[in-house]
Amino acid sequence: MRLLLIRHGQTPSNVKHLLDTAEPGPALTALGEEQAAALPEALAAEDIGVLYASTLIRTQLTAAPLAARTGLEIRVREGIRELSAGELEMRGDEQAIEAYLTTAFAWSAGDTARRMPGGENGVEALRRFDSVVEEAAGTGAGTVAMVSHGAAIRMWSAARAENIDSAFVAAHELDNTGVVILSGAPGEGWRVVRWEGRALGPEDSVPHTSGPAGEPVEDADG
Repeated sequence: MRLLLIRHGQTPSNVKHLLDTAEPGPALTALGEEQAAALPEALAAEDIGVLYASTLIRTQLTAAPLAARTGLEIRVREGIRELSAGELEMRGDEQAIEAYLTTAFAWSAGDTARRMPGGENGVEALRRFDSVVEEAAGTGAGTVAMVSHGAAIRMWSAARAENIDSAFVAAHELDNTGVVILSGAPGEGWRVVRWEGRALGPEDSVPHTSGPAGEPVEDADG
């Protein structure tokens, strides 16, 4: 199965650099709407057979143009929502963001018993994301698209793909409407075949400080 993990479009909380993970969450900014509208053309070469979004409204709004172009129903699932920030919710200070990402990347490295302050642990986060991926594989679709969230996508990809690790995702950002493309199947393993770290649609004006965009990563572990 070819799995496209797409980060949602820009939100007001993204602009303010806030850890905004609670349901239902904010809608998209004007730029975020433009990013979502650009996805169908950017992904026109992909034969998407099933389309998922999380329970946070920003992913459903991002998926809507894809659904309209493909005629697919958006399957809304809690399992691919953002990693819960717990006690760090709505904070944007450097200490909170570092604690959040350090915990998420520790899960990718195997420390799944570690708990987000006041939130979930890695076992719980991986289990819920895995459940949606397993459901998607059971549909028989050759290509599946999931509109999810930056930390969740980076954490799950590093934990489950055999050719990248937590150090890779820590060094490679995933901007709004960036996409990680994997190939594989539950029980057989996954490989990241492309890491499109920058937006597939219009980009914001924030400078990029880590990780190239559009990078093939077949040999990222070597």
